[in-house]
Amino acid sequence: MIDAHAHLEFYKRDYESIIGEAKEKLDGIIDSITEYRKAHVWKSWELLKGYFGFLYPTLGYHPNEAKRGNWEKVKRVEEFILEHKDEIYGIGEIGLDYYHAKTSKERENQRIIFEHFLNIAQELRLPVVIHARMAEREAFNIIQKFDVNAYFHSYTGPVELAKEISENGHFIGIVTGIVFIPEVRKVAEKMDIEGLLAETDSPYMSPYKGIKNKPWFVKIVLEELSKIKEIPIEEVEEIIDGNIKKFFSI
Repeated sequence: MIDAHAHLEFYKRDYESIIGEAKEKLDGIIDSITEYRKAHVWKSWELLKGYFGFLYPTLGYHPNEAKRGNWEKVKRVEEFILEHKDEIYGIGEIGLDYYHAKTSKERENQRIIFEHFLNIAQELRLPVVIHARMAEREAFNIIQKFDVNAYFHSYTGPVELAKEISENGHFIGIVTGIVFIPEVRKVAEKMDIEGLLAETDSPYMSPYKGIKNKPWFVKIVLEELSKIKEIPIEEVEEIIDGNIKKFFSI
């Protein structure tokens, strides 16, 4: 099993024990090392780099940081990406979040910085991990202007848009919230499994109340897809892991 999206750096003091247990239960984790407030990409990189080979890092700039329009920080993250371009497996997470960006200026900042990092991904020929909340259609329309492969992580948008995204060669992320978020389950029910990736977004989106999400909880996504699609979980795992390996070139 592979978890297509997690944030091991956000476990703080527990990250080593979490990674240790994950190694016993998973074949790998895509860690989205993302600039967000005090979670600087360079600090997270130093924390996790000893585990690369099991962790497959991406580097990005979270839209909830992008809304601030801090171009000094944008340039520093850009320089860090270029410095490590041969060690990463994608750009992300990047995108639009209109749930948190309320003003027109904040949303404009997000759009401009989103496109800035899409340009970098296009130049480096790397796939992109997309965070789109209450802005899925707009994020997709922007993506279509660039020559990039995209993965819409933790997707909660409309089914018809999910199908359009998939038809254009991109992937949809089904998160562990499949057991409590109706929109996630509806997309899982209607989409072909060949267009899906399985993720936890851990330590967030826990399927268990009062317990932080763990990367190995990705098995819950596979179990639910197995029930929905009425195919053996071994087959689901083979297809989903194949999708992840194909998208991130691992």
